[in-house]
Amino acid sequence: MNEKTSRLLLMLFLIPLWVLSQDGVTGTVTEEGTNEPLPGVNVIIKGTTTGTTTDFDGVYQISANIGDILIFSYIGFRTVEVTVTSGNLDISLTEDAAALEEVVVIGYGTTTKKDATGSVIGVTEEELNQGFIASPQDLLVGKAAGVNITTNGGAPGSGSQIRIRGGSSLDASNDPLIIIDGVPLDSPGLDEQRNSGSRNVFDFVNPNDISSFSILKDASATAIYGSRASNGVIIITTKKGTTGDLKFSLNSSVSVNTLKEVVGVFSAEDYRELIGQRLPGRVEDLGQANTNWQEQIFSSATGTDTNFSVSGGIKGIPFRASIGYTQLDGILKTEALERTTLALNVTPRLFDDKLKIEINGRGSYVENNFADTGAIGSALEFDPTQPVFASDLPGGFFDYYEADGSATTNTINNPLALLELRDNNAIARRFVGNAKFDYNLHFFPDITATLNLGIDKSIGDGTDNQPATLAAQAIVDGRIRTFEQDEENKLMDVYLKYAKEFEKINSRLDFTAGYSYQNFYEDRMSVDLRGDGVGDPLVINTILESNLQSFFGRFNYTFKDRYLLTLTYRRDGSSRFGGDNRWGNFPAAALAWNISDESFLANSNTLSNLKLRLGWGITGQQDVLQGTDTQPFLPQFAPSENGASTQLGQDANGNPIFVTTIRAQPFDANIKWEETTTYNIGMDFGLFDNRISGAIELYYRETEDLLSTVNVAAGSNLTNRLPTNIGSLTNKGVEFFLDAAVFDTQDFNWNLGFNFAYNENEIDRLFQTGNDPGSGIPVSGTSLIGIGGDDGAQWHLVGQPTRSYFVFEQIYDEQGRPIEGVVRDLNNDGVINDLDRRPYKQAAPLAVFGLNSRFTYKQFDFSFSARANYGNYNYNGIDLNRGNYRNLNVGQDLRNVATSVLQSNFEGTSNQITFSDYYVRDASFIRMDNMTLGYTFNNLWKEDARMRIFSTLQNVFVITDYDGLDPEITNGIDNNIYPRPFTIQAGLSLDF
Repeated sequence: MNEKTSRLLLMLFLIPLWVLSQDGVTGTVTEEGTNEPLPGVNVIIKGTTTGTTTDFDGVYQISANIGDILIFSYIGFRTVEVTVTSGNLDISLTEDAAALEEVVVIGYGTTTKKDATGSVIGVTEEELNQGFIASPQDLLVGKAAGVNITTNGGAPGSGSQIRIRGGSSLDASNDPLIIIDGVPLDSPGLDEQRNSGSRNVFDFVNPNDISSFSILKDASATAIYGSRASNGVIIITTKKGTTGDLKFSLNSSVSVNTLKEVVGVFSAEDYRELIGQRLPGRVEDLGQANTNWQEQIFSSATGTDTNFSVSGGIKGIPFRASIGYTQLDGILKTEALERTTLALNVTPRLFDDKLKIEINGRGSYVENNFADTGAIGSALEFDPTQPVFASDLPGGFFDYYEADGSATTNTINNPLALLELRDNNAIARRFVGNAKFDYNLHFFPDITATLNLGIDKSIGDGTDNQPATLAAQAIVDGRIRTFEQDEENKLMDVYLKYAKEFEKINSRLDFTAGYSYQNFYEDRMSVDLRGDGVGDPLVINTILESNLQSFFGRFNYTFKDRYLLTLTYRRDGSSRFGGDNRWGNFPAAALAWNISDESFLANSNTLSNLKLRLGWGITGQQDVLQGTDTQPFLPQFAPSENGASTQLGQDANGNPIFVTTIRAQPFDANIKWEETTTYNIGMDFGLFDNRISGAIELYYRETEDLLSTVNVAAGSNLTNRLPTNIGSLTNKGVEFFLDAAVFDTQDFNWNLGFNFAYNENEIDRLFQTGNDPGSGIPVSGTSLIGIGGDDGAQWHLVGQPTRSYFVFEQIYDEQGRPIEGVVRDLNNDGVINDLDRRPYKQAAPLAVFGLNSRFTYKQFDFSFSARANYGNYNYNGIDLNRGNYRNLNVGQDLRNVATSVLQSNFEGTSNQITFSDYYVRDASFIRMDNMTLGYTFNNLWKEDARMRIFSTLQNVFVITDYDGLDPEITNGIDNNIYPRPFTIQAGLSLDF
């Protein structure tokens, strides 16, 4: 019987069912071969907007009639169209050899993994880190090759330093461009400095609302964003609603955070013995108490996190709404974060699906209480023989006071008093939203017009109250500082996309062209009131504004599904630059070859995917880190620092008249874009129907016209730092990642992911002339305690990596102990000075590794995520400043010292120990970030109800030879850090 006859007999058999019709169809969608149910499969009646998705057991229900055609689609599986023949329709989907057809988000659009020509990594919700995640960037830690994320200490909701393929700049921003649902944010580095009410540029995003990250790394992928893309782009896509019945999700957890380790200092008993040996004349100044000051300021802390969402369709309009609440105390007493978030997404379709509207809105209300982190340093030094409390002293805490009741100057203050008596709190309110309209032209269906309107609005205010009872030496009669801040970032994108397939010539192409407008505005005011309030407060009001306008285009061409070409161009104009330098041009090009689709590999049972990619492009940088100056090319004047004023005569009553002075700001009329040229070659591969997949990348990046700040010649009436263009640097490296479905059976699954990245960074030129190897400039803002100015331990040196340590070579005795003040005379001139300092090691890691794994056995699941850094070195500032006997007697109080002094016996009498390579320590490490164990209960009170209970450990362990508190330090200067806590979390997820 042939196929045509079979279909005819089947239709005759079904005639009675056609007549009766059906009001609804139900069924189950499973994976062919394993019969495992597939949740989240899209089910749509062909030719309509009616649709639904399968639940967690793969079950769906849709209002369809016999004769309707249902389309079943799911990422990673082949799309199937089936005609409805009864009220029950079960479907098995076959895995697509292309996880290749998986969609990844790129600039102003999407593409598939198969068609991607640039270096793009997509991280889906299932792959993100588990646990108590207060900051969205922590979801990505260790997940993507070439992406290194370092948390700024252990405070709740702390921000992070994010580096993609190292840093392409010196003193300008090295942060990637962050885009959330189509809205590019201001530079995270700049934003975090300015927004005093918030700890983190991502505070407004609830991690539970995030669907995926897309990371664009090479110039071919990032050039569409032009002037802000030299450090890569991270695109965050949040969860969206789907049509169908309402679905509810509740996630709730509780966590306990504990201190893992503290800096070693002398106990009260050992300290008494030490003072008796070294300062016998001060024994009588010791107290009678036995106080562990680090125990006084640190304690276990709890946190809760609850999120509720509802999604579905109302009258055919998909939507998703969510609310989240997070409360987290810090392990440093008085530190706390409280956050409430709201989010709404609506995606109606109009005019026969020709017009797609996507509306996203998310707001946050964040309350922060900032503890005085100076208490950590005080806890290391405060005399352990003194009591915590003293009822007869101001504030009720023991501190050092004079006979007249005034606080003794040049002393360490009671660490607990710094926390309990100071009230530093802030509130940050933020809304980020956009409305995107995609119109597929009726009269020209190959063209889609898009309008994207976005806004990022934040308001912050706070108060720092330091009462007179706080015996800090800078506080006489108390001090109150307040601030208010209003920021607004407005966006408009308009672009057209033309897409056409030409079957006769085995070709398809698409072309995107558009215009982008983005304006950044900030109004901030601070008030500093000292004493009893009689004097005039110091009021500083600053208004900043910058504007970016752009034209962009991208052309994609594919021939025979095997040969791909991408051309990209963006022209940016920025208000940060003037004259002929205002506009910058950023082109890119990429080629890709799907080798596995060639006839000689088409039938391979082993090699399921093989693609070669070549890319080139130029990207830019415009973020000059120069305080409040958004127009460094213009001559400007600013009020003198600290409200400095001069007397200009007297008034009629003989009172002096003071006028606030202003001073000229440094400027460079020729300052311009920093430009980075990138070359990239990559190979994507897949084995055994993509059960094993991965990629290897090689890249070379050269940055010209580096934006930096340099010293102004002595005698100038300008401030001492000038923003300008200097020099060039290069980054080169290799990246590799591997994902494997090691086991894939009905009851047991094991997925394993591994990534590796190696990056070498070198400064080629810093000056117009005299670029001798080793010549350089000190890194701004890295001076160590006790050493003034910017002449710190890190320098930018020609021929060396950025932030190289510039130090003396320490001499050791026969027992291997450093000899204080004895360093090598490298130039043999008989004099020890800065000419004998040498470049030695770097802060950034040479290699970064990531390992993540997930096991499922029936209803049980277990996952972990680990990572490692190799080749990074820290300058141990804690040992430098507290690991010598000089600190025992500073000023009028006795001070504790770190027990590391026993390894060096440094008296602290020689300035040459400050820049000794003895303090440059290997900080390579292996860290287990998180481990999660869960169990899922299916079919609770109804078939589509599911509950998962889980427990997570975070910051589980660290393996390292570093002798400091924690080897993972932002920029390598280890000094007075906030320890990262060990976290135990328990929670549940309920879906119905």
